[in-house]
Amino acid sequence: MKCPFCGTPDTRVVDSRLAQESTQVRRRRECVSCETRFTSYESALLNMPMVIKSDGSRDAFDEVRLRSGMLRALEKRPVAADQIEDAINRIKKHLLGVDSREIPSRKIGDLVMHELQRLDHVAYIRFASVYLSFEDIQSFQEVIKRLESEPTPEMHRRQVPLIDENV
Repeated sequence: MKCPFCGTPDTRVVDSRLAQESTQVRRRRECVSCETRFTSYESALLNMPMVIKSDGSRDAFDEVRLRSGMLRALEKRPVAADQIEDAINRIKKHLLGVDSREIPSRKIGDLVMHELQRLDHVAYIRFASVYLSFEDIQSFQEVIKRLESEPTPEMHRRQVPLIDENV
């Protein structure tokens, strides 16, 4: 790998370990020339399904767009960056498990809604207000009432799971 500091194409790996729920390899590298250390991450290049938009056109799955939409909903909310990354990884894992090579954008929106509901109810409402395009205040209130009857994301985080969700 090329050194990001001096550009020398020769670096050596000092340490390797698994990162992000074992989906990436974190490598600590050292440049042979300038002896500067830096970190690189390796992950498998996966073929995500094509997204079928509401107008019928097809577009490549864009993780940056997914992340920016979630971050916009979660702006100024008390949710850790690791929790957001885990949610994004769960969505991507679900998309990889889809049998079809194409998926409607509506299905991705539903997955985002589910993850935001687990993370933060305010972010969920923010996203839902755009995604579900509420026609009136009554439909908005219905979603809020449904959320009030469910345990909060904080309650879910404090609860000890009976089975390991990662299996």
